[in-house]
Amino acid sequence: MKTVSALLDAAWLDRYRRISKLNIRSSIYDVTNRCNLRCKGCFFFSSGEHAAAVEEMDLTRWEAFIEAEKARGVNLAILIGGEPTLCLERVEAFYRRLPTFCATNGLIRIPRDRFPDLMVGISLWGDEQDELALRGRDTFSISRRHYEGDRHAYYLFTITPHQVGRAERVVRKIRDAGLKVHMQLLSNDEGVDGFFWTPQALADLRAEMDALLERYPETVISSRYYHRIITTGRMLGRRFGWRECPSVTAPLDRRDPPPRRLANFVRWASDLRTMHRCCTSETRDCAVCKDGAAHMSWVMVNKRAHLHSTEDLQNWIEVYEMFAKLYQFIPW
Repeated sequence: MKTVSALLDAAWLDRYRRISKLNIRSSIYDVTNRCNLRCKGCFFFSSGEHAAAVEEMDLTRWEAFIEAEKARGVNLAILIGGEPTLCLERVEAFYRRLPTFCATNGLIRIPRDRFPDLMVGISLWGDEQDELALRGRDTFSISRRHYEGDRHAYYLFTITPHQVGRAERVVRKIRDAGLKVHMQLLSNDEGVDGFFWTPQALADLRAEMDALLERYPETVISSRYYHRIITTGRMLGRRFGWRECPSVTAPLDRRDPPPRRLANFVRWASDLRTMHRCCTSETRDCAVCKDGAAHMSWVMVNKRAHLHSTEDLQNWIEVYEMFAKLYQFIPW
């Protein structure tokens, strides 16, 4: 293993120093058990997490809980659901106290007079045809109207096997709306026919993602190394899965030996007491998990493993920068 300064030139060393000071400490919060959509393959409902806890309705308890999370060292609150925009008073309780990211389906617009710089990630499950098949509604046209030109919003484009070879049309629409996009993959938790991945489809998608990053560098927030890892499930000869995942709730983590993991990470249910197993599904087979944030975090917590060559360390820096941009720790 070599040192950072021995592996990097001055420009890359500046990039490394900018992110090495961030010390991101995140946790994930189910803001509500309710949603205004029911998407086929949504891990929250398919795993029964929506019924795992009785939703806390007292805003003062949310506020006290958030203060305790802040004292615990959390400096990034990732709000999911259900649909967080159904409970904007809870979103505001986080926003007033912590750096906050809100995942939404985009059907309800975050009011910018109330949340001027809240980072919003808008879920998108393919083109209009796939959205109708998986979500029962074309949310894309609605969310584009709500967030066009918003510099604090971007699309979380969950690419399905149907989208392989067709994703550029969606990326162009996002670009034309003045928005950014980050690509991830459908895990198909509910086993919808026609939406399973094959090795060839994953290989083709990796090439397509690389091409989209090259063609639309001002729109696509990504890296080739991330594309390689998310489509192969491998990093430096290791395979992603339960033994490797860094995004397991810390108090529930009994893995021995313990892997490299996110410090003090917890995925909280909406009763503010119950903890979920990990950043996604209680029932998902980790060996087939395609969650983008989990794979990014896998890279980020394994810096030492990337100190063997200049290329490896530069790959690590690019993934860390991507994560930091998506959660507004550094600018686009």
